[in-house]
Amino acid sequence: MTWALFVAVVFYSVAQAQVNVELRGSGSANKFPIVVANFEGPNGAQIANIIRADLTRSGQFEVKSTGDLTLGANSTPDWAAISQAGGTTVAYGTVNGNSVDYRLADAAQQAQLDAKNISEAQMRRLAHRVADAIYEKTTGVRGIFATRVAYTTGRQLVVADADGEGRKVVASSSSSLISPAWSPDGTRLAYVSFEGGKPIVYVQNLSTGGRTVAANFKGNNSAPAWSPNGSQLAVALSQGGISQIYLVSAGGGSSQQRLTKSAEIDTEPFFFPNGSGIVFTSDRGGSAQIYRTGLRGGAASRLTFSGSQNVSPKISPDGSKLVYSSLRGGSYVIAISSLGSGSDQVLTSGGNDLSPSFAPNGMQVLYAAGGGLGIVNADGSFQASIPSSGNVTGAAWGPFTK
Repeated sequence: MTWALFVAVVFYSVAQAQVNVELRGSGSANKFPIVVANFEGPNGAQIANIIRADLTRSGQFEVKSTGDLTLGANSTPDWAAISQAGGTTVAYGTVNGNSVDYRLADAAQQAQLDAKNISEAQMRRLAHRVADAIYEKTTGVRGIFATRVAYTTGRQLVVADADGEGRKVVASSSSSLISPAWSPDGTRLAYVSFEGGKPIVYVQNLSTGGRTVAANFKGNNSAPAWSPNGSQLAVALSQGGISQIYLVSAGGGSSQQRLTKSAEIDTEPFFFPNGSGIVFTSDRGGSAQIYRTGLRGGAASRLTFSGSQNVSPKISPDGSKLVYSSLRGGSYVIAISSLGSGSDQVLTSGGNDLSPSFAPNGMQVLYAAGGGLGIVNADGSFQASIPSSGNVTGAAWGPFTK
């Protein structure tokens, strides 16, 4: 099968599929039991509800109910009631305009674990940042609830909060938009538009709303991926007749550097976080598989061997893991492997699970789930859907921005 035909088949499958989300890992084993009281002050109950949803969606917390319990930052918790509800910790606080005085306490020790004043102009983002503080204090890993996601839905490019809410269309076109990719600083999105009669790579500035052409060379221009410093894009160009990987300036221009040289199709590059090289998809071995290469040429080495096709590779933020969409038994699933391990783990079973993207803390993976949006923990322990608009064809999780 040619790569062009393969891409057409994938996007047709996405368009025709029904949303099929499996919830896994919903049991309480190995989860942190927590009570999140309603916060004192304006919108305190709403903020608490957002925090509860965030922690639940991480797959690492079991949120315990204590009814309509409200606790301000200076309150003394009813330790017995919290323990009876099954909570080992309790989060509470006071809302003061655009800020929250938040507390996290240990119910057994009846001792405070964390206290912060967190400010944000927007209520939902304020709640997400409190959830991030709870998550980090409890797990030791930075939270991702205040980050954003981007996805394409036919002719629109959409940005939303990590929970799928707060959706905003940042680009529209008369033709298809695909392949969203966040800049490392979260201020720009690269994507592919077919509005010019062929695929062209654009960069959208999220602050100004302006966009620039990053790659419009002869033939097809597709699959943008940002360099770690945000100055360049790796893209797939077919100017020589067959798709190969090149480096171009993120600001546009005619400069280019060829990274792969193959008699077969090379596409879908993604940088290692340290900038040492890229992974990419190629059918040079007879079917679409994932390879790695350096930025100075040289032989490419194959990374995937399970599955009849493996596509859309992404490297985890710490550079240790590879996630991709894998064709197994006629269905596309999300799979993950530790680089150099020679083995992988299937994370999903949706049937048309495509376009995976790591959360910036590496703990979860966002993906296009049969036309919707799905998330799955990187260890496969939890899987859920998040709200989206339209028929999702590509997804990308944004970086930390603070």
